[in-house]
Amino acid sequence: MPASPVPAHIGIIMDGNGRWAQQRKLLRTQGHLEGLKTAKRTVKAARELGAEYLTLYVFSTENWKRAAEEVGFILGLVKQYLKAELDFYRENRIRLRHAGDPTGLPADIAQDLREAAEETREFDGMQVILALNYGGRNEILRAVKRLLQAGTPALTEETLSRHLDNPDIPDPDLIIRTGGDCRISNFLLWEGAYSEYYFSDKLWPDWTEEDLIAAVRAYQRRDRRFGGVQP
Repeated sequence: MPASPVPAHIGIIMDGNGRWAQQRKLLRTQGHLEGLKTAKRTVKAARELGAEYLTLYVFSTENWKRAAEEVGFILGLVKQYLKAELDFYRENRIRLRHAGDPTGLPADIAQDLREAAEETREFDGMQVILALNYGGRNEILRAVKRLLQAGTPALTEETLSRHLDNPDIPDPDLIIRTGGDCRISNFLLWEGAYSEYYFSDKLWPDWTEEDLIAAVRAYQRRDRRFGGVQP
């Protein structure tokens, strides 16, 4: 890697599982299974690169519109992932967290998320945030409701930020989207206001460590001004 800093927080919109399967005349569920394998590789690769936070867009609030069989398969993969990868998280002291509305999830999935988050809470390695039943608009709306319930006297950017799902996590430096589409699809709308975006034509199951390195290198060439002008 070049000497420039690696982005501390990387977010990934993991798109293209269904199309990957269709291109191979497979069921869409097979694409999601391959996508899970890619997610595992990417967690390890991001950790090796030195990223401190990795947010994976697993299932959006809009994904409930898909066929019930596909939704059930994705949620089943999440449950399998939480159990199968827990030893890896323990060994590498990776903290697992959740972004999204847990009340809309099946009770067993929500429970598994809580237990995994609690078991890894004290780990000081990289943090992996699973955006599950997540939508940026929904997160902002829930933050406003929390803010009002808390009786916060002033509505400011700072007070609203403190009521987001994970207020202690820094905003993403780099947001990656695979699959060829150039849109953000309701992902980290508040937090990604000044993120650098990287769009890849590769479908998610084909994504490799080399692709992640290419995205980080592209980020390192960016001039981040945050609305100002560098002297």
